[in-house]
Amino acid sequence: MTSSIGKKLVMSLTGLFLITFLVVHLIGNLQLLMPDGGESFNVYAKFMTTNPLIVLLSYGLYTGILLHAIQGTLIWRSNKKAKGSNYAVSTNTNGSWMSKNMGLLGLLILFFLCVHMGDFWLRMKFHNMIPQEWKIAMITIDGVEMKDLYSRVYHSFSNIWIVIIYLVGLVALALHLWHGFQSAFTTLGLRHKKYTPLIKLMGWGFSILIPLAYAAIPLFVLIKEAWSM
Repeated sequence: MTSSIGKKLVMSLTGLFLITFLVVHLIGNLQLLMPDGGESFNVYAKFMTTNPLIVLLSYGLYTGILLHAIQGTLIWRSNKKAKGSNYAVSTNTNGSWMSKNMGLLGLLILFFLCVHMGDFWLRMKFHNMIPQEWKIAMITIDGVEMKDLYSRVYHSFSNIWIVIIYLVGLVALALHLWHGFQSAFTTLGLRHKKYTPLIKLMGWGFSILIPLAYAAIPLFVLIKEAWSM
């Protein structure tokens, strides 16, 4: 766990786990685009925050994010220290801009996550502990009372500055994935002239399509809210 290979292995496994989460999270978030006044999304949010299995898995998600961030920081520090050594051999002289700046991209994504979780997750998790003006309104659907997260999302995404922060975060995510996707498979030893090009192609497609799909949500809400004014 403390060796160079061990750190990279943890980075790869947690990275692939978080890539899977991105897909699942996107499927749920796309319900924000349903023309049903937020019913589908609010029911989905209620399920995701009350189902015991999902709640248990969420702790695995938090652990994965922390491990990925910690190991990424340790690798960045090791690389920086190695570059300062007269005996260090640079392994990424000809590497891409993304591979050389994964630490910077990771910091931008972490900042984005803090904004995202502060705006939604904290309000959901600590509803009874925050001031009244910060609380998410309650709504009743089919006789079941739940938090109206749909309205909260629309309120946030009607603010152009929040949307800009999201778009910057998603650009950082796209660049991070561009290198990280294929790098994870390489670290796990899944590198071969027959299927490495396919992995690269999948990585490029994923790093473009997934962030674009996420970006479509705040842009859709911002345009919709501006159009209705």
